[in-house]
Amino acid sequence: MTQTIAPRVRTLVLLLLAAACALLAGAGPASAHAALTGSDPRQGAVVDKAPAQVSLTFSESVSMDDDSLRVLDPKGRRVDDGRPSGTGGTTYSVKLHAGLPDGTYTVTYQVVSADSHPVAGAYTFSVGAPSETSVSVSAQAAGGGFVGGLYGVGRYVSYAAFVVLVGGAAFVLACWPRGSGVRAVQRLVVSGWLALTAATLLLLLLRGSYTGSGKLADVFDLSLLGEVLQTKSGAALVSRLLLLAAAALFIAVLFGAYDKREDEERRDLTFGLAVGGSVVAAGLAATWAMSEHASVGLQAGLAMPVDVVHLIAVATWLGGLTALLVALYRGPAQTPVPTVAVRRFSRVAFGSVVALVATGTYQSWRQLGSWTAFTDTRYGQLLLVKIGLVAVLVGIAYFSRRWTAQLAETVPAVAGQRQKERVAASGGRRDDEANAAGKATAAGKAGAAGKAGAAGKATAAGEAKAAGKTKAAGKASGTGKGSDGSQRAAQLARQRAAVDAARQKRQRDADPHRFGLRRSVLAEAGVAVVLLAVTTVLTQTEPGRTEEDAKAAGATSATSAAPATGAVTLDMPFDTGGQNGKGVVRVELDPARVGANDLHLYVERPDGTAFDIPEVKVALTQKAKDIGPLPVAPDHITTGHWSADGVQIPMAGDWEVAVTVRTSDIDQVTLTKNAQIG
Repeated sequence: MTQTIAPRVRTLVLLLLAAACALLAGAGPASAHAALTGSDPRQGAVVDKAPAQVSLTFSESVSMDDDSLRVLDPKGRRVDDGRPSGTGGTTYSVKLHAGLPDGTYTVTYQVVSADSHPVAGAYTFSVGAPSETSVSVSAQAAGGGFVGGLYGVGRYVSYAAFVVLVGGAAFVLACWPRGSGVRAVQRLVVSGWLALTAATLLLLLLRGSYTGSGKLADVFDLSLLGEVLQTKSGAALVSRLLLLAAAALFIAVLFGAYDKREDEERRDLTFGLAVGGSVVAAGLAATWAMSEHASVGLQAGLAMPVDVVHLIAVATWLGGLTALLVALYRGPAQTPVPTVAVRRFSRVAFGSVVALVATGTYQSWRQLGSWTAFTDTRYGQLLLVKIGLVAVLVGIAYFSRRWTAQLAETVPAVAGQRQKERVAASGGRRDDEANAAGKATAAGKAGAAGKAGAAGKATAAGEAKAAGKTKAAGKASGTGKGSDGSQRAAQLARQRAAVDAARQKRQRDADPHRFGLRRSVLAEAGVAVVLLAVTTVLTQTEPGRTEEDAKAAGATSATSAAPATGAVTLDMPFDTGGQNGKGVVRVELDPARVGANDLHLYVERPDGTAFDIPEVKVALTQKAKDIGPLPVAPDHITTGHWSADGVQIPMAGDWEVAVTVRTSDIDQVTLTKNAQIG
């Protein structure tokens, strides 16, 4: 059975890698964290005269260049001045040429969000009346194509290599110090370092084309690379390379001086390596945390260290699992993985899982924001898949712990039995040797006198024969027969060593509990490969909270696009948790322009029936200009209807409408949505 294990391992690994590549290939263009939440003019709007500028509002800050925001006339010619500018916060605008004729204009944008992902899109508005246009607004995507796929593969390799590098080193230091001398474990950790270094360099070269043109020829554009180095993502990749240089020194000490020390001397060096390795690992994890999803959005200051802990926990668990798998399958028979090392890793893995659950729960709340986002958004669906894979991993790990416990119980008994067999065998040999010695002594005394005379003759004959053999050996060495003999001896020695190693391996693998542990660890590693692929796709997917906000903004834009009145309608679901605590607040602002506006507010149950609540308050804020909040106190008109006349809005722009709903003496919630005021 042991002879078929290696082919099975290779086949399973290839199948799992193929599944991971299929997940990455099916990921499609990268979805960004930033989403377009407002525009002026709005999508599909028909305005009386050409605006002086076009403004876009995103859910988070983005970076732009001269070609990031373009406005095209019906014939596809640019009518903007090519110098986008930020008006504060998340709103960016570009000025238009004067005297634009009537017709349909196309606004295209391609920017990079603060969490490093590219986002692109387009929409149209019309001046005077809609007209035909030669510009296509479909399939506006960023981060796709061959470069996008290659970038995704590079991200997956970098995550996997980080896991192998950090987890493999942690396994040696915390669980199996003698593993620092095992060649298979050394190769694993060094391979992780090489793969992470190569993937980081690849991502650095691809970054400019990935967020820009998407052309493979731009990968080696040095001017584009210089621009990348000035961005947050470029700085993170360069920092990762510098930290990898420190990691190389750590690896050299771990597999060099540390391996050559005795057990007592290793203890003194272990603490220093543990501290230094932890600092390097945290720094490497921070290069992801400080440039991706954790760096933007809610509670970024708390989310980044939580993300670092999450990544290190993943690496410690899955990377240590990989090191254990390699040691079990590829480790030399002379130095098998001891039971105590497996039990130590079991405890380390349990602690890592606890950290993963705690940090993962916080990240899920931060990125989703509601239970419905689990099923209604792609991010939530992928997160459910990831949670399922983690649950499967924990289940398999449970069986691994059982095999480990049985292995710990059987090893002392087996060792004792083998010791008894050795003692019995040695005792038998001693008795036989004693009997043989007695017989030899008696025989020696009986024939001593007879042999004394023959000894001289034998000696003379022996010397003559020895001299003859010596001369013959000298002649043989001259003809090359001696070298052939030494080669045969070396070949025989290697064959004996191989046979001895195979015999020791068979004896090691004969333990059914150790064989069961190897199979369960292999299953864990297989699920981990797919889990890393899902995680990589998840990091490139727009979080559920942002996706729902974008959908709400799109619905608001659609309902407010009518040019006759210019009214804005905002629907805000609420849930205060108390009695009559669920419903929908609808805010209507008419005509949604600078000056006096009429505000109507309706409260409905989930089934659409109107009902009253104890209190409702409204406030308007424009964060870009630091205006507000401007309080509005609507009057109760009838069941579920409040109204306020003459609500003054001092200037145009993107306004935040905050509605506070109180359903009892202690149950209340504040809801917010943005509205574009013309």
